[in-house]
Amino acid sequence: MVAGDAQARFATWMHEHLGIADARLGERLSGGNANVTQLVETPAGRLVLRRPPDNALSASAARGVQREWRILNALGRQARVPTARGHCENTSVLGQPFIVVDHVDGVAISWTLPGAYRDEPATLERIGHELVDAIAEVHLLDWRELGMKAPDPSADYLAREIERWLQVRGATKVRELPLVERLGAWLTEHKPRQTRQSVIHGDYHLDNTLFAREEPRLEAIIDWELSTVGDPVADLALMLMFGGPRAFDPPGFAFVQAVTRRPGIVTREALAHRWSLATGIDVGDLDYYLAFAFWRLASIVEGAHVLRVQGLVDTEYSRKLEYDVPALLEEAARVAGIHGA
Repeated sequence: MVAGDAQARFATWMHEHLGIADARLGERLSGGNANVTQLVETPAGRLVLRRPPDNALSASAARGVQREWRILNALGRQARVPTARGHCENTSVLGQPFIVVDHVDGVAISWTLPGAYRDEPATLERIGHELVDAIAEVHLLDWRELGMKAPDPSADYLAREIERWLQVRGATKVRELPLVERLGAWLTEHKPRQTRQSVIHGDYHLDNTLFAREEPRLEAIIDWELSTVGDPVADLALMLMFGGPRAFDPPGFAFVQAVTRRPGIVTREALAHRWSLATGIDVGDLDYYLAFAFWRLASIVEGAHVLRVQGLVDTEYSRKLEYDVPALLEEAARVAGIHGA
């Protein structure tokens, strides 16, 4: 429930900045550690508001909203993304910066297929192809022509990410996870040379897309707060790591793998080949990138476990990380061929 004064401030902002009268904040569509996604009801139809989570403790959360605003504007009609409508940095309106985007009438697929879909291997294959094709469209765009900020020339994407998350681990460690450091060292030692820089989503998987309700067609890629200019194979690998055979059951983050790891799903190798044909980028180091993807995700979400240990959050999501983070690290070790993990 949004307090009446916040509703009034928001309605005033919408009218003054977007020319939309009688706007009202509706139900939340998501929350927790990811940015909050909330419906906006107006006489002319629905919009969507995105803002940092209620428990955001640093300026980085606000920067994620700003980043999402910039990337949605840059991609515009060139990729399958929601249309950006407005950006507010004035925290006196809702207590957090926020953006407003067009509402996409689609469904986020996680645990089950939509009721209108045929529950058969052909549907699963179509979903895989849609995921690959949509992100390939993004990776083919020239970030320079989109006005994106150039990355730090002193280090490539993989090196930056490995160093960043090892530093975070060193500063916030609350439990023993020796695979974080062991895999970090392995990833550094075996890092392939980056051959292409592209706009990347940074958190690309089925659960961060919206599909049509009646058929397996990807309508929009959402949740761009981690986007940057980086290594497109890393973007692909994050999606692919949630597919393929299960190393053990349940896997870490089972809720975003219930569909993409079902028997009969199109293989990682086939999807990687399709992406490679579309982009012209070699995927010969795919196992390395899969290990990196598992390790990076584990390192990122360990932050929510840290907050829980510190008594700052207590959600079902954060409680499950007691298991999910070690499981992700274990799968990274298996892909990397690190034995005795």
